[in-house]
Amino acid sequence: MAQEIEALTPYARSLGIAVESWEDGIPILSVPFEETVEGRPEHYHGGATGGLLETAGYAALRAELGRQSRAPMLKPINITVQYLAAGKSRTSYALGRVTKLGRRSANITVEAWQDDRTRPVATAVMNVLVASPEG
Repeated sequence: MAQEIEALTPYARSLGIAVESWEDGIPILSVPFEETVEGRPEHYHGGATGGLLETAGYAALRAELGRQSRAPMLKPINITVQYLAAGKSRTSYALGRVTKLGRRSANITVEAWQDDRTRPVATAVMNVLVASPEG
């Protein structure tokens, strides 16, 4: 399961996103502050923060599906991001939680933080289609 989660998308790898650790079978992702994620000076670009949130959401969903021995195709329905504070020039972390997993769709919540996990810099709610590989 860990190998599958660590096979991040090319976009995620280009941002420097990596699996930092695991919590209750869910990966915590991290991204260091580098030029590739910088928006205005010394701050994360909103798109980089959104990419971290989305990647963490899919990672949480894949981990849960792996526990259930399911391997469906995942297709985004929607994602809503709330930017709560400016991400500053240090490592950011994100953790997704599957709030509902049905036969055909999943709902996921995600939080991103920096120094203090109780003070998120952004959150997201995702809805994902969980399609069978046959069609």
